[in-house]
Amino acid sequence: MKKLRFFIKIGIIFVLVTGSLSHFLFDWTGNNYIVGLFAPINESVWEHMKLLFFPMLLYSLFMIFRFKETCPCVAPSLLFGILAGTWLIPVFYYTYTCVLGKNVFLLDIATFIFSVILSFWLSYRLSLSCRLKPYTHLLAGLICVLFLCFVIFTYHPPNAKIFQFPTV
Repeated sequence: MKKLRFFIKIGIIFVLVTGSLSHFLFDWTGNNYIVGLFAPINESVWEHMKLLFFPMLLYSLFMIFRFKETCPCVAPSLLFGILAGTWLIPVFYYTYTCVLGKNVFLLDIATFIFSVILSFWLSYRLSLSCRLKPYTHLLAGLICVLFLCFVIFTYHPPNAKIFQFPTV
């Protein structure tokens, strides 16, 4: 499990770096339509959820392949971590803006960092317990649904607060 812990730490760094860089990727590519499906195209909370989702999904695919023999419970644990971390972003954001009544840039960054760390910590802990093994297909299905929602809602967002620019 020492190797798993090492790769979890590398994953945290990977997601923090690639997620942070992807924040600017849409602009850097001249608003490339395809890039916009995977990187934020605006400042909405929904689009910022991509900062964790896609880099962690990519790293998780690597982890699942790397540890499929030695740690059979890593797949459902990472899938759960992706879902938890992605949804922690709006939970933390709306909680702190409700309490403070305004948006604070440093707290936005802290929200992302904390969500990434917590998602990998949950993944690691759950990998050791194997509690989620029976739910692997359900978790994979939920990842696919969220993936499709990101693709569809990027350019056709519903009329809901999470898809709009923050006003606080």
